[in-house]
Amino acid sequence: MANPKEARRILEALPTEDVKALEELAHWLESVSAVDGFKLPERAALLCTIDEAAQPRLRKLARDYCAAARPSRYQENRMWTQLHEYWRQASLAFGRALDAAPKALEPKSLALAATRALRAAAQQLKWQHLRYGPVDPAAWGILNKVYAYCEARGMADGKLALYPSGGGETSPRQEFLKALMFSASSPDSLLAPEVELAERVIAELAPSFLLANAPAAGLLYWTDLARAMAPLRIVRPPEATAGLRCFGPGNALVSLQSMIQRTEGTRELPQSLGTTQDPEGALEVLRHLATLWSPEPPERKHARHSVKSRLAIAHGLAGVLQAVADAGTSLDFDQRATESWVVENVSAGGFGAIVPQVKTDWLRVGTLLAMQPDGGTNWIVGAIRRVNRTSAQEARVGIETLSRAPKAVKFRIRGLNEETGLLLPAAMLGSGEVAVALRAGVYPPGQNLEATVNGREHVYLPQGGPERAEDYELIRFREMLRES
Repeated sequence: MANPKEARRILEALPTEDVKALEELAHWLESVSAVDGFKLPERAALLCTIDEAAQPRLRKLARDYCAAARPSRYQENRMWTQLHEYWRQASLAFGRALDAAPKALEPKSLALAATRALRAAAQQLKWQHLRYGPVDPAAWGILNKVYAYCEARGMADGKLALYPSGGGETSPRQEFLKALMFSASSPDSLLAPEVELAERVIAELAPSFLLANAPAAGLLYWTDLARAMAPLRIVRPPEATAGLRCFGPGNALVSLQSMIQRTEGTRELPQSLGTTQDPEGALEVLRHLATLWSPEPPERKHARHSVKSRLAIAHGLAGVLQAVADAGTSLDFDQRATESWVVENVSAGGFGAIVPQVKTDWLRVGTLLAMQPDGGTNWIVGAIRRVNRTSAQEARVGIETLSRAPKAVKFRIRGLNEETGLLLPAAMLGSGEVAVALRAGVYPPGQNLEATVNGREHVYLPQGGPERAEDYELIRFREMLRES
């Protein structure tokens, strides 16, 4: 790699498979950044060359990972591992270049290395959030330290093109704010494609974000550059320190609200954000961001009460259907092939639970659950709305209750065969609606459903579009009895 001609040959001979190519590129970042024998300008230039060779592969692999047609679990894990490892090595490599001898780099190269270090650390954090954590404080330590370095050298606001392939200008301050606002936007309650859209929206609106050294109107969150910490919402004024930085959306909230109104009218995202096959899902992401960026913090719909109890868990549409069909029998927590979780708190709208042994990778936002209290015979059906892995073994989840009286029912769809699904009377009585969970892809949007329930004929009139998850679709209906 010290020979430019040989370095070009190595990069041109990378494996065609993106995962293997990124594995080699991460190795070269690590070795070039640490081995003796390079002068700092040549080392920094070579790190940039390696990083530029990785960018198209990183973009393609990220698109594949977040695609609607998800890869196999094995392939998904392989892709995630290499994407995360590449960005980890990139943040370390550019961080080492800054630590080595800053006076040996001319200002433009120094600013480029610092901004790429910020981008890499932010991407490392994003990929940790895509697995719902645990989030490594060391990544926040690098991000905060590098940005403090940029401020101290007066280059935080300097505009530059991060990569030759385009993408517009950025600055260390803008990259730092993008990472802060992304973390403050609760990515633990979003699916992978939704995280990607949220990231694009944040990048689009980043020039309007605000950053200051003390609390002020519109600055909703804070961090401390001297600490390896994720940003926090300002509940009470934080301690005044040299590293205190407060930030918020600024005029980006007004732009986001205008974006929501346009998308509601056209059912299309702004061209700069790309296209979507699910405008309602995209709108939900935009509304999610608007709620989190509002000056008033989001309030819980229902009061929560602390409890300590166990739940047996069946997951996925097939597992939930089987559990509900077998309702009336009590589960033996030690003998049956279900998981046992610990409920921490409960409200009229759902549960907060601890997953003590995260043994599988099916745990994600949107997963359908059947839950049975210890010693009980009734099943409650819900969906995971938030996941936060607190360690490699443990996670905390937020679960929305969908129904306390679910039934496995054979639905008739006009022109199609019967399809067994879940009839989910509303968890909150008096709403007048029911939900139906069906296998993904079998429900023609806008069609009525029919079913025989308790010997009587029912018709279900759709009330809006479906909520799509990995293995099921959830559709809201108005239920009507057919008169004989």
